[in-house]
Amino acid sequence: EKEAQEMGKGSFKYAWVLDKLKAERERGITIDIALWKFETAKYYVTIIDAPGHRDFIKNMITGTSQADCAVLIVAAGTGEFEAGISKNGQTREHALLAFTLGVKQLIVGVNKMDSTEPPYSESRFEEIKKEVSSYIKKIGYNPVAVAFVPISGWHGDNMLEPSSKMPWFKGWNVDRKDGKAEGKCLIEALDA
Repeated sequence: EKEAQEMGKGSFKYAWVLDKLKAERERGITIDIALWKFETAKYYVTIIDAPGHRDFIKNMITGTSQADCAVLIVAAGTGEFEAGISKNGQTREHALLAFTLGVKQLIVGVNKMDSTEPPYSESRFEEIKKEVSSYIKKIGYNPVAVAFVPISGWHGDNMLEPSSKMPWFKGWNVDRKDGKAEGKCLIEALDA
């Protein structure tokens, strides 16, 4: 976190752990595939941070093709979400690639909830959840099997523990072939 702040990239502190290339850190984007391993209560998890930037889509495909589960990070900021969900947007492209490459389990992290208007807006989260659900259903995912988690990667809200800034969020729940699961934060969705 300290090193990210020193380079003026403090808002990317979670990505910073994975972005090892100097060019990645300077540009604030992921170029190559990075691995990060940790344990949850149920699983040994290897995060494959695949680039989302359009210039490095080949690297993203390589990372995604190895995944059991995809975490689709959707920016909640005004204009950012709309750009991502638009006809040629990255949100659509990444969800479609994940499904096409055989990644059957999907989690959606609605990020930058701290930058919605007003901050941590329930209506913005619900709007994004509805629109993303509609799109992922069209490409083959079952939205009731997908955890949608409102997060702020910058502040850590709902990443590892429930956030007090979104009291309206009662948690996510999914209904899959192998059973039901519920939780309040992203780490629990990874463990479900």
